[in-house]
Amino acid sequence: MNDQTQKHSESLSERVMDYWTVRAHDFAAVRKNELHDPISARWVGEMERHLPKAPRLDILDVGTGTGYFAILLSQKGHRLTGIDLTPAMIREAGQLAAENGAEPRLLVMNAQATAFDDGSFDAVITRNLTWTLPDPAKAYREWFRILRPGGVLLNFDADYARNVRNQNQRESYIRSTGVYGHIGITPELSRENAEITLSMPAGSAVRPDWDLRLIRAAGFSSWGADPDAGKQILRERDLSDAPLFLLWAQKE
Repeated sequence: MNDQTQKHSESLSERVMDYWTVRAHDFAAVRKNELHDPISARWVGEMERHLPKAPRLDILDVGTGTGYFAILLSQKGHRLTGIDLTPAMIREAGQLAAENGAEPRLLVMNAQATAFDDGSFDAVITRNLTWTLPDPAKAYREWFRILRPGGVLLNFDADYARNVRNQNQRESYIRSTGVYGHIGITPELSRENAEITLSMPAGSAVRPDWDLRLIRAAGFSSWGADPDAGKQILRERDLSDAPLFLLWAQKE
């Protein structure tokens, strides 16, 4: 990566962090609702179908946000580490974890360049993160590096750029009691979200095929995609323009 590309990547990361700093508290309110909704059991069930079969795994939740996955899987007895680029998100995650009797390790860290040793985790999980990354190929290589042999990557995401292009804002204006979507979105924040979404590499990609090529190039031995994950987990809340998909990959 040359200096100009590096500066551009850093600028995008700062813009993403600034956006989510503003959004952190409202975002946490929705995740709090989600933790106490039947949807959480469906999330856990889907993850457990793909995770290595062991009673206590070392799992990294990348882009943990306010700690939703980290809390759910901590409650199942796994050792969880959650990382996020935005300090405000990690603060919200710590509070939400304490309220729910969970104790994941929560750290401010860049998803594309972590501080972990090679082979630190049995699984890496992430939700709605890849679309915000300036260099997803680098991220996939990093996640491969920190997985142990036999380790699994689970990446839940969607083609949010398509949602932006179709001007579908259904999920942006839910009630404060909602369990999937966003509250507190102003017109300014909506525009910023749209601009960020379209400026990222994922914004011009055909997903999830594009991701699978990056996963293969990162070194994984097997991989696949489930384009119907949203139908199973989100059900009627799944977005027609940006249905949730699951990418899975295993390190040999």
